[in-house]
Amino acid sequence: MKIPRIGIISDTHGLLRPKAEKSLAGVDHIIHAGDIGRPDVLAGLRRIAPVTAIRGNGDTGDWARDYADTELVQLAGQSMYVLHDLKTLRIDPVAEGINVIISGHSHKAVIETVDGVLYVNPGSAGPRRFKLPITLATLDIGPGGLRPVIHDLEEG
Repeated sequence: MKIPRIGIISDTHGLLRPKAEKSLAGVDHIIHAGDIGRPDVLAGLRRIAPVTAIRGNGDTGDWARDYADTELVQLAGQSMYVLHDLKTLRIDPVAEGINVIISGHSHKAVIETVDGVLYVNPGSAGPRRFKLPITLATLDIGPGGLRPVIHDLEEG
């Protein structure tokens, strides 16, 4: 049985790196947590797998109107809530039965579990901001549970 793998990317700011495409090859679905930058970034991701994307605070062009500020995604039996800035979370994920909260905005990769809910921020895969690493994440959904991994796009 194939374990579903979800690619999680954020804050591309108009740049889809070849290393990001390579790291996402073979995923079953991609979630982009905002600050896409340009619609061609999503076109590139769609060549890899189906994409769910939300608008970030930097997505202000006419094209961005097609994307919501949040999305609730059901994948492989898991309920995932996607928003750009975790500080704007206005729901109780436990009460709503949500398994995973996916966010971006901070450019800092974070994986943590709070009250049984997995929080994943893949960091930024776009142009370098500040001195933070360039990263994205994958999430394997298997019989043993959820297995998130941060991938550094600058490592060998």
